[in-house]
Amino acid sequence: MHDNITLETGARLDFFVEGDGNALLVYHHGTPAAGPIPLEISVPAAAHGMVVAGVVRPGYGGSTREPGRSVADVVPLAAALADHLGHERFVTVGWSSGGPHAIACAALLPDRCMGAMSLAGNAPFDADGLDPLAGMDEIGIAEFSAAANDPAALEAIISQSAAEQRVVTSAQLLEMAPTLLPPADQAHLTAEIAEAIAEQIRWSLSDGFWGWFDDDIAVTRPWGFDLRSVRRPVLVWQGTADGMVPIAHGQWLAEHIPGAVTHLVEGEGHLSIGGVACDPGFAELKRALIA
Repeated sequence: MHDNITLETGARLDFFVEGDGNALLVYHHGTPAAGPIPLEISVPAAAHGMVVAGVVRPGYGGSTREPGRSVADVVPLAAALADHLGHERFVTVGWSSGGPHAIACAALLPDRCMGAMSLAGNAPFDADGLDPLAGMDEIGIAEFSAAANDPAALEAIISQSAAEQRVVTSAQLLEMAPTLLPPADQAHLTAEIAEAIAEQIRWSLSDGFWGWFDDDIAVTRPWGFDLRSVRRPVLVWQGTADGMVPIAHGQWLAEHIPGAVTHLVEGEGHLSIGGVACDPGFAELKRALIA
């Protein structure tokens, strides 16, 4: 179900909800994938008795844009959505660029967010000892280099790409997969999943590309909280074959988040890690929620 709420600030927040469980899992989407909640998230969540609420970050869909937003700025939005759905406590998962936003909830809402899961998620781009672009595919290197250094160049890159992707089809994704994705991701990308991803991208870009732009800026600039302050469980799942968010990001997060529970999975990619991680990961999150 797709719906929206009006925040105290007067801004609009779009969201998606799937399932009818008695526990709340807040989902933070990747970039630019703010549409319907992925099957890899909704199906295992339902199996663990969890309802999934997907936050549509500002600038996507009908969510009011917040230029210059930080990663931390998503936290009050997640809290408002939990309030709207009648849940005092929740757990959270973020895929790709959603990962930092999930960790932010664990860091800044410790009384409400009982645990977080970073699924193929980014580490801070200014992290000591990390080259954030090492091992990244060429498309990602160009995009994130621009995000970190030249916003005007980033706007040009995203504007051109969005014009193509807002009409992308599942057939096109499947055709591109052999040249862009590692073997594990190619195997994971069934026709059903390809259509779901295409739908998410089309929905995300139907009203413009500013959500995508603001995501890239937020992830590559200071996040607005200290990772060392995290006291809730954080699960870090990352595949060694991920070319979109390389394994070094997961390794860095594992080493710098207090008490991180780390799963670095040999051979898995940016997409396939979802099929491997979500069922056991959500079981861990559910235990943290009811503990």
